Amino acid sequence: MTLRIDIPPDRDPIMYVWGEMVPGIGPAAAAFSGAVYECSTLPLREFEAARLRIAQVNGCVLCLEWRTERAGESVDAAFADLVAGWRVGEGLSERERLAAEYAERFALEHHDLDDAFWLRMRASFSDREIVELSMCLGSWIAFGRLNRVFGIDEACTIPSSLSRR
Repeated sequence: MTLRIDIPPDRDPIMYVWGEMVPGIGPAAAAFSGAVYECSTLPLREFEAARLRIAQVNGCVLCLEWRTERAGESVDAAFADLVAGWRVGEGLSERERLAAEYAERFALEHHDLDDAFWLRMRASFSDREIVELSMCLGSWIAFGRLNRVFGIDEACTIPSSLSRR
């Protein structure tokens, strides 16, 4: 994909867009995005099931390649395939499958989240977990799409201080 905005050749696109272009908004958005990773209490596989499903829906190259790491652990590369096939459910727990389903539906059909879905969600997740997951989903949808729409998801490098697998 072509970059859709001008980035100085000596700047990393992600760092430039998120840190310099709109100084009143970019750093705040980056702080929110960082809080999603630093403060989430969701189990890693559930977190990654939802995050990867949003990455798949958004098509953000950076997000698809990213693997969240906690305490030296991350999901393996095959986990993304399990998430893409969440409807089959093989290899995913009920909560992981629901996290992937909620992510997809939150991104693509949020007007159609019916009572039957909410009964399943509330049988597996607490209200606090649902709110936390929803805030994470909102972050990933917005910022993954921003990166993809501008084409900066293919033109950037992940900062060395962040984990990647």
